[in-house]
Amino acid sequence: MRFPILAATVLILSACATTAPAPTSTSPDQVPTASAGQGKKAVKSVDGTFTGEIIGDILPDSKFSKLKIGMMMSEVHSLIKAPDDLSRHETGKRWIPFYFGGDAQRLEAYYAGEGCLTYTGGNVFGGSGGKLIRITVDKTITCFQ
Repeated sequence: MRFPILAATVLILSACATTAPAPTSTSPDQVPTASAGQGKKAVKSVDGTFTGEIIGDILPDSKFSKLKIGMMMSEVHSLIKAPDDLSRHETGKRWIPFYFGGDAQRLEAYYAGEGCLTYTGGNVFGGSGGKLIRITVDKTITCFQ
């Protein structure tokens, strides 16, 4: 009777001791850098506190040419006006117990003919969000779906 209980305990403990993979969700403090040749580039934020991402090539005469990673949503709206559509979704960090960081939600803003802007959405209570972390140049709506 002791052997099966001991074996089960060892099995459970060994499963708990396996190394977990590095988290893949991004935060405003740590946005992954892009691979070469994918049209992505890592860009430092305006204040230099984190690295954001630009996907695609921003044309000099486009609305997005006025933007910089790290700008607040209100600054972006004052420069290029409100988006055509807006969507919010939760990140995996939303479900971490006692996580109060600023990356539990994301906001996606779609601008017709330009692409999408991704902002931090704040913590689980909604606060401390609104920083631009990704610019996606995409004249179709695929960046928003």
